[in-house]
Amino acid sequence: MTNYSIEVQNLVKFFGRRLIFNDINYSFNSSTVYGISGPNGSGKSTFVKILSCIISPTKGKVVHKADNKIIEEEKLHNHIGFVSPYLFLYDEFTAEENLIHFSKIRGKIFEQEYSNFLLNEFNLLERKNDQIKGYSSGMKQRLKFVFALLHNPEVLIFDEPTSNLDNNGKEKVYEFINKLKKEKLIIIASNEDTDLSYCEKILELEKYKNK
Repeated sequence: MTNYSIEVQNLVKFFGRRLIFNDINYSFNSSTVYGISGPNGSGKSTFVKILSCIISPTKGKVVHKADNKIIEEEKLHNHIGFVSPYLFLYDEFTAEENLIHFSKIRGKIFEQEYSNFLLNEFNLLERKNDQIKGYSSGMKQRLKFVFALLHNPEVLIFDEPTSNLDNNGKEKVYEFINKLKKEKLIIIASNEDTDLSYCEKILELEKYKNK
């Protein structure tokens, strides 16, 4: 198992003059489930985007390491599985075509057997050849978990992971969190108490609002 860590150093984010959070110093390490909590508008999505290097902080930095070796930013997509409401999917492609396409983007060989396993786990196998423009919002959310898990990343970052899911979908997400928590670094950004109950440590963003 890879020993993976994310170091957040003196992190500050402003949007214009509005302070989102200030001076966050925190360490995330493998084999732990972390929660990022706060009310709507507190900056949870902004924080995990910065963790994933999707956007940049105003000040400070984020350092990813695998077995104590720093990972270059342009290679992070091979190490992170990301689920979020704003994750882009190609509506004109089938579910499987989307999975194949993103495997190619990552430079990975598409693993048909593992893809089918994950699609079956999330109750999508029989719909894998359907264009996802015909999927419900809950089905699209479940497909995002297949994307996140397909390349077997060391880090899983879930932003509002159970949004649009029915009870069966939520239970499947929690099942995978329990299954993978000892071997991966998992970060869950949510204001849902049930989501956060699976977290061993919680970073409360409301504590980082003072200038």
